[in-house]
Order: sequence, then structure tokens, then C-alpha cells
Amino acid sequence: MIHKLLRSTVLALIALWCLGYVRCVMAQAPEGPLPPLPGAKIQTIPPEAVAKISASVTLVNTPVTVRDASGTMLHDLDEQDFLITDNGVPQKIAHFDVGGDPISLVVLVETSSRIESFLPQLQKTGILLTEQVMGPDAEAAVVGFNSSLKTLQGFTRSHDAIEASFSGLKTDESGICLFDAMSAGVEMLSLRRMPTKETPVTGRRVLLILSEALDTGSDARLGEVLRRAQLENVTIFSVGLSTTRAELNAKPRDNAPVPITPPGTYGMPGPPGTVPTPGAGNNQGFDLVALAQVLVEHTKSAVTKRSLEVGAVATGGGYYPTYKGRSIESAIDEIGGELHSQYMISYEPKSDSGGQDFGYHQISVSLVADKAQGKKITTRPGYYIPPPGS
Repeated sequence: MIHKLLRSTVLALIALWCLGYVRCVMAQAPEGPLPPLPGAKIQTIPPEAVAKISASVTLVNTPVTVRDASGTMLHDLDEQDFLITDNGVPQKIAHFDVGGDPISLVVLVETSSRIESFLPQLQKTGILLTEQVMGPDAEAAVVGFNSSLKTLQGFTRSHDAIEASFSGLKTDESGICLFDAMSAGVEMLSLRRMPTKETPVTGRRVLLILSEALDTGSDARLGEVLRRAQLENVTIFSVGLSTTRAELNAKPRDNAPVPITPPGTYGMPGPPGTVPTPGAGNNQGFDLVALAQVLVEHTKSAVTKRSLEVGAVATGGGYYPTYKGRSIESAIDEIGGELHSQYMISYEPKSDSGGQDFGYHQISVSLVADKAQGKKITTRPGYYIPPPGS
């Protein structure tokens, strides 16, 4: 009997000691995951899970401008008049609107000393932007850029605040970090009007650039910026400020963007399967759509004299230069007219396999046969989904 009692007591003491040891070890255990034991197999995330995390495109917004034979924009078409394909696969329209979706706008304005002669005009454009581009329900922000970037006005619906940011514009350093400014603008817009279950359509994200088509020192590359803009459904409009004399006097720099083709050749690639010739493509042998695809797929920079045009073409926006008799005021007025006459078509991309394919996706928008005669359609050419880990 005494032996059994002694044995029970010893077992109880051992149990209490074990409990205390476990509590002590748990109290000293480090936070977070423990490193694997030597030789232990590390569990990896399935490739299909990585693909869903890194390259999921849930909704593609496609701005569409339709003009008749005389160039007049049309805004009386209906959803059933449009046909849309993604890599040749017909898509179901999830959302359709004509110029009425809420707008989030970022205005990038060059403030380098090179545009000093434009400064009085730029200081007066605030009211045009608020009345012709923003309208009553939009939100907007203003970023000035030269060798560096400065947020002149954060996102606001106040027309007075936007107009004040323009009336107070000043010029400074001579450098132009255009691509860095575009990258910052796309990033700002990517955080606006986040989709929810109740409102899956994010509204319109618009980047408006008032600048020379020149970059003198950005870290960002144009291809990277355009790839992100396409994935974030950002539409780029631009007003090209012409400072020809300043360009001629500007000294070349070591890190200037390198032309894609050698000197003496046609500067932009032509459509697949064609031989580049003067007059082919969109402008003087330059196929801007093909160039945009090359830049987006390979994240390159481009000849800066065409950067604003390529940005507009790649995202379904518009480029309005001022050097052919068009003033800054008239350019902004035209942009406002186009922006609010565009059809916004959205769809959830589906491929032949029912999912999404990596690589470049070509978007095609057309009209049904009885509506297509004599009509010209302008839209974004596509977007690029990078493969996992790229």
C-alpha cells in the first residue's frame, strides 16, 4: 500500500514537472514560423496559386471612341451595337456607359525652366480643366514635375483648389522626369475607387499630361509605366508642349533613351507580317500600336519624341500637340469633349480554356454590321499579363 502511494506521488511530481517545462518552452518560443529542420522538405505554393495571386485580371475597362466619316464623335450607340474580343475570344460586356462614369483624374504638369514661355497660359488653364475635363462629380489631383516631383494638390472635388494650384504654378530646374511622373500618377490612380462586391466597376482613371514629349533622367521606363497603366485601367491623355528651340539647344545626356532601331531605319515596327515603308502604320511609317506592344511586353523605353503619343495609343486616350496652331486651351477643350463622349465598356476576360492566359492580350472592338458602315473606332489595343515570378 505504501509502495503504491509512493509510486502515485512520484508520477504526480513528474507530471507537474513536465507541465511546467512545456509552459516554459512555450513562453520562450520565438514569434513567427520556425526554420525547417535539416533535410526537411520545404512546402511550396502550387504554381496555380501563384498565378492567381500575381496576375489576376478581374475586369478590363476599355474606353471606345466612335467617329463618323467626317470625324464627328458619336454617342448614341447602345450596348448591343458593340462586339468585343480578347485574343480573338468573344467577351460578354459586364458594364456599359457613355461618358457618365465617375472620374478620378491626375494632372501632370511640367514645371521645368524649358516651358517658361508657356507658364502664363498654363496658369490660366485651371478653370478649363475643372469645367471641361472634371465636370461636377470628378475628383482630381495635380503633380508638378521637372527634375523632381511635387504634389501641388492632393485628390479633391474642389474646383477652386485645382484652379489655385494652377494659378500658382512656377518653373524651376531644367530637367524633365516625365516617365517618373507618369509612374507616380498611375500609382496614385491605382489606389482610387477600389472595387468592392457592391461596386465592382471602379469608375474611370484618367492621367492627363501637360508636357513636352521629352525625358532627361527618369528611373522608370516607359514600358513599365504603360504595362501598369493597362492593368490598372488608366487612360492617358496628353497635351504636347512644343519647345523646339529648347530641344535643339539641349545637351545630350548619357542615359538618354536609345532608339529601338538603328539610325537610318524606320523607327517603329510595322504590323506583323509587313515590310516597313514610309507612310505605313499610324504616322509616317511609325506603327504606334505595335511599338506600344513591344514596350509593354519588354518594359523598354522609347524615343522620347513619341512617348506621349505612345502612352495615349496604348491606353485608349488621346494626344493633342500644340505646335500646329492648336493652343493649350483648345487642346484641353478637345480632350474634355472626347473624354465625355467615350463609351466605357468593361468585361471579365475569358479565354478558350475558360481562364486567363499569360502574355499579351489583344483587344478588338467592332460594331455590328448594320452600324459599322463609315465608322472609325479608337480603343486601347490590349494589355499584358506577366507570367508568375517575372
